[in-house]
Amino acid sequence: MFSKGDRVSALDEAVNGIVLEVKNNEIIIESDEGFVMTYLVNELIKINNSSDLDNFRGSHNLNEIKQQKEIPKPRSFVKEKRSKNEIPVPEFDLHIEKLVKNFRGMSNYDILTLQSETAKRHVEFAIKNRIPKIVFIHGVGEGVLKSELDFMLGRFDQIAFQDANYQKYGLGATEVYIRQSQK
Repeated sequence: MFSKGDRVSALDEAVNGIVLEVKNNEIIIESDEGFVMTYLVNELIKINNSSDLDNFRGSHNLNEIKQQKEIPKPRSFVKEKRSKNEIPVPEFDLHIEKLVKNFRGMSNYDILTLQSETAKRHVEFAIKNRIPKIVFIHGVGEGVLKSELDFMLGRFDQIAFQDANYQKYGLGATEVYIRQSQK
């Protein structure tokens, strides 16, 4: 189908060039800009002059081709539906860069201790102020902070916890429920 010296155009890219070599299913071309590139046979079309390329584009529905080539928009996170009088759940980011301005010089132990103490203060505050639910964002990482959180939360009798909503937080968050005692 292709032979040395043929003028070709890439289907998925704005690249035109001359065939240098044909190897089985691969075509090596030199682009008009002077780059040597390798394509598969089904990625190129042979053109004799620019009107051939225009005819090819005219014979295929250009809008249909553009739609196929468009990158789909990434899905946004699903928003939770809330009633108007519902109070949003407090979220606490335990990433060290969110807790202190400069953490250089802090050891891993110091960082983990600060993160754990911060989480403990937030839990005690939530219990004291009868906040029914909070979320800790700890990130995925190696799971050291998550393990430390699980250990610390397990020491409270009135607390239940689980991984937070995956659609909203991914794997890097823990939801904490505080069972309220009757006063």
